[in-house]
Amino acid sequence: MAWSLIHAGWMHLILALLNAHDWTMRYVTTFSTEVFSLLNSIIYFHKAVQELQRAHDNLSVAAFLYAVIGAIGTMLLAIALSTAEKWKPLFHRYIRMGLAEYAAAISIIIFIGMPHVGELASLDRSTLHVSTSFRPSDPERSVFFVQFWHLPVSWVFATMIPGFIITVLFFFDHEVSSIICTIDRYGTKKPGGFAWDIVLLGMTTALCGILGIPPANGLLPQAPLHSESLMHTEKEEILISLDGEEKIEFRDTRRVHEQRWSAFLHAGAILVFVSPPFQHVLGLTPTSVLAGLFMFMGEQSLSVNPILFRFFYLLTPPSELSPLPLGVQSYGGVHVYTVIQIVVTIVIFVVTLTQAAPAFPILVILLVPIRLLLMNRFWARETLRFVDSWACRKGTPEDDNDLLASGVDEKSTSRPRLQEA
Repeated sequence: MAWSLIHAGWMHLILALLNAHDWTMRYVTTFSTEVFSLLNSIIYFHKAVQELQRAHDNLSVAAFLYAVIGAIGTMLLAIALSTAEKWKPLFHRYIRMGLAEYAAAISIIIFIGMPHVGELASLDRSTLHVSTSFRPSDPERSVFFVQFWHLPVSWVFATMIPGFIITVLFFFDHEVSSIICTIDRYGTKKPGGFAWDIVLLGMTTALCGILGIPPANGLLPQAPLHSESLMHTEKEEILISLDGEEKIEFRDTRRVHEQRWSAFLHAGAILVFVSPPFQHVLGLTPTSVLAGLFMFMGEQSLSVNPILFRFFYLLTPPSELSPLPLGVQSYGGVHVYTVIQIVVTIVIFVVTLTQAAPAFPILVILLVPIRLLLMNRFWARETLRFVDSWACRKGTPEDDNDLLASGVDEKSTSRPRLQEA
């Protein structure tokens, strides 16, 4: 594993040097990003179920029932606090902002302390396993560094294959997650540092391999959950022209507060709590609270996924559906498009549960050529223009095809005119 992560590290650096984001993600549409986002939501919920299943196997019935209550309570309280900005006129504006931005942290702290109150303290509980001394957690290791230089040369080259798979997974995971949390609804203005992110990710991946720990592809700063917590309302100047006169109006707009402090503080808090003095505090966390956090993250990711809203269209009577744009004949194509996305997501999720799991990033990447080369043969152009668009730039593949076709027509019609001139 050490050499696989080391190979993945230098592959990340090559992708960053080649500015791979510009010539790879420019062909990705929201069809793929929505599927990937839905897959992440399902994985979060599945991880929560796995944590509760372990609690069922290791705890008494009463303790397991409280674990279920604690998990659901952590999720529901976090969801409720995340809407605090809508509680006006309750509390001061800054208090509401603090409750909304740190909803998950507040909920976790409350449900960490809850089992120590009253009769709940007598229940057995399953908590996070932490180290009690500054030494490797593996009892067979006496040093923190893996002696990767003892591996035969043939195996060093063979580990490039899993290293490539890890690189594909991490690159696509990071790029899509960064795209999702900077979509138009968040109103971001500053350009993304995709190449620098990949450099940092490659360095940390290689370092994890040398230390013999699982690669840390932590996407908290690049997650929609983080972007949602930074949403705020601000006044925006809009210049309008009315009866030949220009007039400035101020409108309320929702956008992300772009800064570096929250990501820096997240990283700093992680570094603090993995140090031995504070690991004991981290070890007080019940695994049921972790399951609740997984459910909350899955819910937050799912709640902003357009697949969910189009799925609601399937359950809505045709007479209650909103009118479609000009050129889209009916909701039939939209419904089939949505069902295909859901089925593809389920298939990929099932693959992640099998021995072929390491190859699932390849399936996600294959969605890109499938969308661009095959789907336009089965769906009307206007339907695809309505449900899909480029993920990293304005417009849709259909718009680009129209521009390309018109450019060819202009060239073909302009040549005779030039000859006549």
